Amino acid sequence: MNDIEKKVSPEETQEQDVMTMEDVEATLVQIRPGQIITGKVVSISDDEIGVNIGYKSDGIVKKSELSSTDVKKDDEIEVEVVKVNDGEGNVLLSQKNIINRKAWEEICAKEEAGEFVEGIGKEAVKGGLLADVEGIRTFIPASQLSLRYVEKIDEFVGQPMTLKIIEIDKTKKRIVASRKAVLMAEEAEKKKKIWESLEVGTVVKGIVRRLADFGAFVDIGGVDGLVHVTDLSWGRVKHPSDVVSVGQEIDVKILNIDPERERISLSYKQTQPRPWTVAGEKYPVGSVVEGKVVRITTFGAFVELEPGLDGLVHISQCALTRIAKVEDAVNVGDIVRVKVLDVNTEAKRISLSIREVLEDEALASDDGEYDIDDIPAEEDFVEEAPVDEAPVEE
Repeated sequence: MNDIEKKVSPEETQEQDVMTMEDVEATLVQIRPGQIITGKVVSISDDEIGVNIGYKSDGIVKKSELSSTDVKKDDEIEVEVVKVNDGEGNVLLSQKNIINRKAWEEICAKEEAGEFVEGIGKEAVKGGLLADVEGIRTFIPASQLSLRYVEKIDEFVGQPMTLKIIEIDKTKKRIVASRKAVLMAEEAEKKKKIWESLEVGTVVKGIVRRLADFGAFVDIGGVDGLVHVTDLSWGRVKHPSDVVSVGQEIDVKILNIDPERERISLSYKQTQPRPWTVAGEKYPVGSVVEGKVVRITTFGAFVELEPGLDGLVHISQCALTRIAKVEDAVNVGDIVRVKVLDVNTEAKRISLSIREVLEDEALASDDGEYDIDDIPAEEDFVEEAPVDEAPVEE
């Protein structure tokens, strides 16, 4: 009997079979929980899909554990091993775990880099809002939802929002974020651009936001500037409310910029014509206008025709008859009608007369109280004070 014809004993045959099984198992993939592997979809049902991962049994992915339901047979997908044996010989797999892990890694990286993340409000809870950030549940405290107090948190449910991660607990898988921090950063960036665009001497539009005794605060596009009370009008101003009101839109000129202290000085009056430059046109000689007595001296009364523009009524022009003192004819606060006698824009002087208005009225009246002979002669009045004794305020 040659070697070919030699019979193999049953023991030897069994040993060969055992070795063959070991060889087969040696070719199978070794898997462990948490391992990420790539497999091919081999079956799809209503509740799960079967995935060939090169193991002795196929893996199962519940549809609730899929990152996308758009999966077709023969697709290659990346999965994580949840359990090697679920008790029935099946390997449990998940796609969501991989997505969540990657999302955590991305969120942690953005938090370390100081970058913002995008989220969507999901549920109003006690003390704040739960949001979805790349599939990770994130808590936003009520105090971090807005720059102002939020009364109805549920208004943010379903709303997309940009957030800043302010706390991460990797052990408890907990994330706390802030929408307020993002809004503050946006405001700061907006203000920075506004400050960079401001230029001394330019005229800009603004809205009066607040009044104080010393001036008016004006919003000029995101930053507030102060119009000091002395820069509100060319005339005297007792209180800013005499010139402007809250909510009023006005043009203002930028006088000074201090970015470090965040202060801007503005002027409202410099956007208005200087009263004296147009005084000759507005108050021609011979015209009769109305004004307010604002100051009295021994030689006459100063009458304000408009803010920043006062004229002098000499004592000889205060009444129809000679008077010992100006107060015998007018008092501070009186509203009087005056005739313009002279306008000197260079010297900033306007001469006015109450007397001539009264004379004109007397001549035009029909009651017979006065006639031409009743009007006192010029020499009946005191002499006018020298020009240098009757200065007119700027």
